[in-house]
Amino acid sequence: MRPISRLATSLVAAALFLSANAEPVSLDRIVAVVNKSVITEYELNVRIQSVVQNFARQKVSPPANDVLRQQVLERLVNERVQTDFAADTGLRVDDRQLDQTVERIAEQNKLSQVQFRQALEKEGTNFKAFREQIRQDLLLQRLREREVDSRVFVTDVEVDQYLTAAKGSDRAEQEYKLGHILIAIPEGAGPDVVAQRSLRAESARRALDSGKAFAEVAAGFSEAGDALQGGDLGWRSAGRLPPLFLEAVDQLKPGQYTPVLRSPAGFHIIKLSETRQRDGKEVVRQTHARHLLIKVNELTSDTDAKQRISEIRERVVNGVDFAEQAKLHSEDGSAQKGGDLDWISPGDTVPDFEQAMNALNPGDLSQPIKTPFGWHLIQVLERRDQDVTHERQKVRVRTELRERKADEQYEDWSRQMRDQAFVELRLDDK
Repeated sequence: MRPISRLATSLVAAALFLSANAEPVSLDRIVAVVNKSVITEYELNVRIQSVVQNFARQKVSPPANDVLRQQVLERLVNERVQTDFAADTGLRVDDRQLDQTVERIAEQNKLSQVQFRQALEKEGTNFKAFREQIRQDLLLQRLREREVDSRVFVTDVEVDQYLTAAKGSDRAEQEYKLGHILIAIPEGAGPDVVAQRSLRAESARRALDSGKAFAEVAAGFSEAGDALQGGDLGWRSAGRLPPLFLEAVDQLKPGQYTPVLRSPAGFHIIKLSETRQRDGKEVVRQTHARHLLIKVNELTSDTDAKQRISEIRERVVNGVDFAEQAKLHSEDGSAQKGGDLDWISPGDTVPDFEQAMNALNPGDLSQPIKTPFGWHLIQVLERRDQDVTHERQKVRVRTELRERKADEQYEDWSRQMRDQAFVELRLDDK
């Protein structure tokens, strides 16, 4: 018989010791089958732990354990349906894109990447798991943009109709802080299913009437994507709310909630927490400026572009007309107008350009300025304070109407994806 090495003997002894003294460990089991993939109990428990921690931060009592497990599993199923579809259709988030997003999150928290990682780990969050959750969130966001948001349009007529209807009232500038409970109706559901869904919605309403916190009831009953955040919709403008919701919310005082509302998507209960009014008038400091651009490309190096713009600046300083130089040399679309950019509002140009322009007084000529477009000369002609309320209001209303349409269509699309998927729940299997 071949002798066993000391190392092997030690490993066998250690294994026997651990086996004899360890607590019984149950093997991970499958709690759901989604198309061709599975969700394990380990994945479910990790997500439940995260949700419970989130409830604790909000000082909200989580629902009963069996209800919470069912709610979290349903959320995981919906996510898996969509992430599998994204993968099958070639959608990916690579490590470079993920790194950029994590870096941006760290910057938003005013932390370096090392400090951000340390802060997460101090809270008990595994950094690798955090990165993968961000990757999934990005993937789902891009999937929504591709499948839903990119197909949503708002016409000028819709914007004008909304503003006309809101004329004479403060509604266009009104914002509401809302909570939401949704009891969804599956596509093609028969009367019996609709009746069951209605009873569930009424049960949620009775739970609220009994004094339970809205967030707790939402976590236990709602089937919306925000259920595990206590149904919190945050601040919503009037333009972003469906007419059904807006009419009901306008009848409420802060702290009150609606009766059960019916829409094609299902049954809803809306809570009004707060209201606020946006400042209706918007006055901005505008700058009338002109510029000259030399682009950096395969024919013109960065050094050559800077040299050319410096030579042009010297000629202008010595009395040559700026507009004539722009017509002769500028590589921007404004060249034929002598580089005139007309009146510029904050945010209309890239940050490097805007910062340099704002540092100039009327009549001043900038030093050569580099932006992603190339090298510029900027001359400020004049400044004014301009009321842009109407223009900004139209842009804002268009955005809000588009977001409302996108929210509604995303809910429909998500429900259809879920209904069409093969899903087998095994939560009660032993």
